[in-house]
Amino acid sequence: MTLPAAPGAEGVARRGELARNLAAIRVRVAAACQAAGREVGEITLVAVTKTRPAVDALALIGLGLTDFGENRDQEAAAKAAAVAETTPAAVSWHFIGQLQTNKAHSVVRYASVVHSVDRVRLVRALGAAARAAAAPRELSCLVQVSLDSDPSRGGVPVGEIPQVATAIEAEHGLTLGGMMAVAPLGVPPETAFASLRAISATVREINPAAAIISAGMSGDLEAAVRNGATHLRIGTALLGNRSLPVL
Repeated sequence: MTLPAAPGAEGVARRGELARNLAAIRVRVAAACQAAGREVGEITLVAVTKTRPAVDALALIGLGLTDFGENRDQEAAAKAAAVAETTPAAVSWHFIGQLQTNKAHSVVRYASVVHSVDRVRLVRALGAAARAAAAPRELSCLVQVSLDSDPSRGGVPVGEIPQVATAIEAEHGLTLGGMMAVAPLGVPPETAFASLRAISATVREINPAAAIISAGMSGDLEAAVRNGATHLRIGTALLGNRSLPVL
């Protein structure tokens, strides 16, 4: 796939916009860490580039980011391929959306982390896909936990965490990386995220090294940091509300 060149003046302006946004996010993260008595180095920023063009990802790579999140396989696969053709930089793609089992073989070709593992059937599909890949490797999987038990939003009820976590740990080709959660609509982030550390402890009973807590987005990152998040999924605050062609 050939990556389209960004227009000269427009491309420069966009890179400047992204740089300013990233600087503002880093200030917020630093302040949140200081308030929580944590180190900034504990936090990984995952730039959510869904619906954004690959040139935005390339600009952010140039600004020092290495982790990118996508929620649709067709878009993510094409974007990852375009970026790989254009830069030798090491990039980690995070699949953060609800995932159908029939997309597992595609996702394992480019993703390093799947945040949205919420059922044993998906675990088995990802494991089979990882083992069948042209270049077999370990795929890190996070148990997506439902904080409000709403099935339409995806996620495992808290009581089913051990079942899914154990299945990931037992599946050759997969690594249990930790957990992921989304603050439910209408619930104050501080309330929603109050249980993150306890849920993480449940996952780490299966694998003590499964320390990732993926929680927090543009509007609630401070609450997530206060409650133990290690990975922040940042979209709007970083990339803006622009309506752009994807590639």
